[in-house]
Amino acid sequence: MTKQLGGMYAALMTGLSDAGEFDPKRQRNINDYVLRQGLAGLYVGGSSGESGLLTVDELLAQQQVVAAGAAASGARLIAHVGMPNLRDSIRLAQQAQQLGYQALSALPPHSYPFSDEEVFGYYEALTSATDLPLIVYEIPLRTGRPLPLGLLARLLDLQNVVGIKFTSTDLFKYAMLRKRQPQKLFYYGFDEIYAAAGMLGTEGGIGTTYNLLGRLYVAIDQAVRAGDLARARALQMVSQDFVAALLETGVLPGMKAAFRAIGVDCGPTRAPMTPAVADAEQRMREVLARPAIREWLA
Repeated sequence: MTKQLGGMYAALMTGLSDAGEFDPKRQRNINDYVLRQGLAGLYVGGSSGESGLLTVDELLAQQQVVAAGAAASGARLIAHVGMPNLRDSIRLAQQAQQLGYQALSALPPHSYPFSDEEVFGYYEALTSATDLPLIVYEIPLRTGRPLPLGLLARLLDLQNVVGIKFTSTDLFKYAMLRKRQPQKLFYYGFDEIYAAAGMLGTEGGIGTTYNLLGRLYVAIDQAVRAGDLARARALQMVSQDFVAALLETGVLPGMKAAFRAIGVDCGPTRAPMTPAVADAEQRMREVLARPAIREWLA
């Protein structure tokens, strides 16, 4: 079961109404597009899905909509359940198990400067809340600090912990952790440099831009595994061009503008998150028209 969890996963985005409420229909629009791309599955309820701006009830509803829509697709589902407090995380985790999700993942506890032992205690409690395999998470950009290598190694030793989503540019730390925990699953989380981590060994990736360009990331991963470094480099540069454009618009607002530009009705991002530029949709339409990027659209 553990090895079957490997592969490339879209960090699924969230469909919202024009008023900013969770919208099941628009969620299904996103799901339908993403599921056509040949990815291993969906990572549901994470930062790319604006989880930090959604209520727990909305995240529970999203889990249900995604599970129902993916049931016939064969896609594997990982539920992100990392909330600022353990009680909400457990609530999300237990419903995910009931809905048939294959695994859980969670940000470390955030919003306050939690100690290493508090972080460890959070994950320890979460592993006991369900029987599902758990993927821990290193993302200093979101939590405000990198977790020490020793703590990450301890977390990977916890019962039911099968791997880590590593979203940090510290690839030396990544390599040292893989050396200490070679039996675990390692997913890399920075889309624009996935190939670099791939050279060090990954079991897969989880990323925001996979929502739109999942076929591209599957091809990058395949090139890395085949040892075709020239192709991996060339494809990664396509990814980097797209990400560079997103950084000008704001990543999530730009992704939603890109979806709208290709006719996928997904709604806006939730306030206070707004596009960084007034013409985000036109900019993304022009980016997606570039032949090197257009060929990877589903």
